[in-house]
Amino acid sequence: MTKTKTNKQTKKNPKAWVVSVDMGYGHQRAAYPLKYLAYQKIIDANNYRGIPERDKNIWRQSRRFYEFISRFKKVPVVGRWAFNVFDKLQHIEDFYPKRDLSNSTFQVNRVVNLIKDGWGKHLIDKLEKNPLPLVTTFFVPAFMAQIHDYSREIYCLATDTDISRSWVMDHPGVSRINYFAPSYRVVDRLILYGIRKDRIYLTGFPLPIENLGYDGLEVLKNDLGYRLVNLDPKRKYLTEYRHAIEVEIGRQNIRRKPSHPLTLMFAVGGAGAQKELGIRIVQSLKTRIKRNEVNINLVAGIRNEVHQYFKSNVKALGLGAMLDKNIKIIYGNTKPDYFEKFNKALRTTDIIWTKPSELSFYVALGIPIIMSPPIGSQEIFNKKWLTTIGAAISQENPKYADQWLFDWLDSGWFAEAAMHGVREATQYGAYNIEKIVSQKQEEVRELKTVLQY
Repeated sequence: MTKTKTNKQTKKNPKAWVVSVDMGYGHQRAAYPLKYLAYQKIIDANNYRGIPERDKNIWRQSRRFYEFISRFKKVPVVGRWAFNVFDKLQHIEDFYPKRDLSNSTFQVNRVVNLIKDGWGKHLIDKLEKNPLPLVTTFFVPAFMAQIHDYSREIYCLATDTDISRSWVMDHPGVSRINYFAPSYRVVDRLILYGIRKDRIYLTGFPLPIENLGYDGLEVLKNDLGYRLVNLDPKRKYLTEYRHAIEVEIGRQNIRRKPSHPLTLMFAVGGAGAQKELGIRIVQSLKTRIKRNEVNINLVAGIRNEVHQYFKSNVKALGLGAMLDKNIKIIYGNTKPDYFEKFNKALRTTDIIWTKPSELSFYVALGIPIIMSPPIGSQEIFNKKWLTTIGAAISQENPKYADQWLFDWLDSGWFAEAAMHGVREATQYGAYNIEKIVSQKQEEVRELKTVLQY
């Protein structure tokens, strides 16, 4: 399968409506690699042309509340209390002991009642004019499709390594919704929630095609070859495991010299939380940045206030001359623009420093993660998954990053973590989703069983 052929085939033969929501980055980031599967373009259920004002208001209220709570969490005492109350609504129960978790919840009942009262009917009627399989990266549009009697298949992609009961409707045993699971744990969790096994597909999380190179993973292997040299400067891991690395990425991709300085990427969440951490990292690595030993990509997403915060604070540290050189701020006016720039920057990124969000799945590209503190129940489970597969570490004191980061590098551990990510996670999420939607299940790539923890 070649890149040109895949793009042309998909554009000539659109296979599905791809629907996301404009809330944070996670759901749209999951949808972005499926853009070649989409009819016309990806639709945001809460922000499409012609959306009724009543529907928009319901979406707007929930988005504003989420972003407010994410930022308010930093307020001493009260902020943490308010966030904990909010997090209870999306709390993921302990998996053990295994038990029936199919009973509906207050949150599910509230969403279902709003939809029965007409929320989302306009969207589903719009899709029904050209009925195609529906693929959505959020549970609410899937609920809307079922309740408003959408005539084609409904697929819902989970976007974390474990999911709360809110992803499943009030009567799961008769639900028409099919689920794309990014991990074995999501498969098992959906079964506990009452979803029939024949409605669950283990696909993996969709990763950007431009960072993979399609079926043969040529781009991933090429980029990883250069990355490993930066991640193991003393060549401890590379020397001991050279043969295994050659088997994994090909002898032609083994490199003697890097193509770029060691490059860190710091990514904030959709609400702009933890932006201060990015500047603390830059401050700690200031001397090494000046010596051209380290590059840093500060990810501002689409938030201009975060973009300006990064820019002004980098200048305040006396590093203004390094902007757009050793220090780059990744910012886009729109989500697609941002995702394109982000994915391009990933190709020369050696380590991602971020909270364990949906970016946890990006370790499959061979990019290890330094985890900042998780926010919310889903991210706690993502952290557990990353730790289990050996592809991430928790951050130590950012003030001393110039010390502990390079101790980890000298040990060769980051190179090992990169290889763990490639081996233990999966690169074929988008590929598998396309095959299932196209009714070609026999071509789906099997995931490695280590995805279960």
